[in-house]
Amino acid sequence: MKNRFVRRAVVTAALAVLPALAASPAFAAQTGSRTPQKPTAEVMAQYEAEVVKLTNEHRVARGCKALRVDSRLTAAARAHSTDMVVRNFFSHTGSNGSNFVARSVAAGYPQRGAAGENIAWGYRTAKDVVNGWMNSSGHRANILNCSSIAVGVGVAYNAGGSPYWTQNFGRV
Repeated sequence: MKNRFVRRAVVTAALAVLPALAASPAFAAQTGSRTPQKPTAEVMAQYEAEVVKLTNEHRVARGCKALRVDSRLTAAARAHSTDMVVRNFFSHTGSNGSNFVARSVAAGYPQRGAAGENIAWGYRTAKDVVNGWMNSSGHRANILNCSSIAVGVGVAYNAGGSPYWTQNFGRV
């Protein structure tokens, strides 16, 4: 009985100290751990460009042409990723009930041209998110749809540092 009480007291004390310890610069320096921080807009644009590059590598390897980046699809993708972060949800349906076609059209892309959308949450790198999409039949089909000729990618980060990714495809 006494041993169980001592163990419980030690665990309780450790749990009380752990948050302060984890936040300390000394702990971060020793463990390489740090509070997640949102990358700059420039870094996020680099991540988005890397997703396009990796997507195009998969497409070309399977006989499709590389996609060109379309600023309107990029704007729609960024807006949807941001909407999911700000309103704390994860869905192909926007907080206002919109779908990827409506969001693409609102960003100036022709309605007849919107071809598909991939979304993902929590993948830390461009490589990880593209691999995740390639391992999902529906997302893979969007990436390898040779009738698509344009793409836009958007990433946004929540307060905890988790990325929300959106990839929009177009046919015009």
